[in-house]
Amino acid sequence: METKQETKQTPEKKFRAGAISATVWKNDGQKGSYRSVQLTRSFRDKSEQWKTTSTFRINDLPKVALVASKAFEYLAMSDHGQTSESDTEELEELL
Repeated sequence: METKQETKQTPEKKFRAGAISATVWKNDGQKGSYRSVQLTRSFRDKSEQWKTTSTFRINDLPKVALVASKAFEYLAMSDHGQTSESDTEELEELL
């Protein structure tokens, strides 16, 4: 009988500003590997357990912008984003 071992994926990079974080993940798809970014806010629930959410309050938005910018910089400047030619042209316009 075969047993599956669960492998916990670890993030490639994490940017944090207080309770807000942007986590860069490396993914494998049918056309090769690609990177994705997950934005979350950490909080404690009523029973004091740590949880995360992808919902942000108005005061969180400057930190969301900061960590998203850092993740973008990491991916764009290190070419980890595996961008296509059209994406590269768009990036050059932004930079």
